[in-house]
Amino acid sequence: MNANPGQQQPAVSAETAQRLQDAMKRLRARLRSESGQHAVGLTATQLGVLLSVVREGPVTAARLAALEHVSAQAIAQSLAVLKAAGLVHGEPDPEDGRKKLMSADPSATELTDKLLNGRSSFLARAIDQVVAPDEREDVEKAIELLERLADADLGGGAI
Repeated sequence: MNANPGQQQPAVSAETAQRLQDAMKRLRARLRSESGQHAVGLTATQLGVLLSVVREGPVTAARLAALEHVSAQAIAQSLAVLKAAGLVHGEPDPEDGRKKLMSADPSATELTDKLLNGRSSFLARAIDQVVAPDEREDVEKAIELLERLADADLGGGAI
């Protein structure tokens, strides 16, 4: 979405795109560390799948693959790990017995709450410490921009 639809905007440089990607990668790694995710032993993908099951469940594997933007095979691998850990379980779909609906164990909800609270706590402290009060509105704008980037539909997949 262009802020000035009638006006041609300069293309974003590859360097700017790379800086954004690098900053997001570093922040994700820091959030995993600060939340205690490393100690839990779940990968970022497995945690993402678990969070989706907690939020969306009961949910099919196909729906999880769509939510996580990964293949059915990747979902199956993550679900196998989560099942073995006792964090999720599957039951036949009452509307279509060929499908399984995945649900979260109560311990999964406790775990995800703990991890998400750790992330939020770190971010709140970091914002308080490094973002000046007159820059707080900039943080809100950055969040809006990141949400729009995450939702962008560019009409295709990977290059």
